[in-house]
Amino acid sequence: MIRLYGCYRSRATRPLWLAHELGLVLEHHPVVQAYRLPDPAAPGAPVNTASPEFLEINPLGQIPVLVDGPLVLSESVAMTLYLARKEGGALAAQNLGEEGEILQWAFMAATGVEPPALDILRALSGPDAGGEAAQAAIAQAGAALGRYFARIDQHLAGREWLVGERFTVADVVLADCVRYAQGQAALFADHPYLSAWLARCQARPGWKAVLAGRNAEPA
Repeated sequence: MIRLYGCYRSRATRPLWLAHELGLVLEHHPVVQAYRLPDPAAPGAPVNTASPEFLEINPLGQIPVLVDGPLVLSESVAMTLYLARKEGGALAAQNLGEEGEILQWAFMAATGVEPPALDILRALSGPDAGGEAAQAAIAQAGAALGRYFARIDQHLAGREWLVGERFTVADVVLADCVRYAQGQAALFADHPYLSAWLARCQARPGWKAVLAGRNAEPA
């Protein structure tokens, strides 16, 4: 069975979301981020990214990690695309053109959308939320993210999904990155097609299962 190390409150949401969409049962090993624990090395501490047994699996000390036989993947986008290619059926590319499109949106998600979207999330939830520094960070990140939101919005005009007129792994990866910026409502108000698409993604049973998993974990 395919093993997944990580927790729902991490980028493991991506392969977990895809697995829920597929009805694919993974052997899930809960591993939390060491920075979330007062003392990750304390006796009785849960397995975390600084635990010796986890560092044997991923010396980088990062989650998630996917293990399928001899294959070990430690990048969430790579493992989500891998699961789609292996098990995905209609959620995977059906031809070379679709594979190129899926890769395009996945790379945009990881390199263009996620960094500024995460900056917005951190500014909105950090100790200085509402302060001048946080507002400046949000404005800067919003300007960077707006370019990508405009491109996605333009693409989604007149269509429901990113690739092939159906929900695919491209929607999983991009929606999971876009959601980091949801606390900044003004960005979404200017991009109605993107907003409607994200709502469709988050209305799916697979995403609802991910949310249930997140809510069941300690904050």
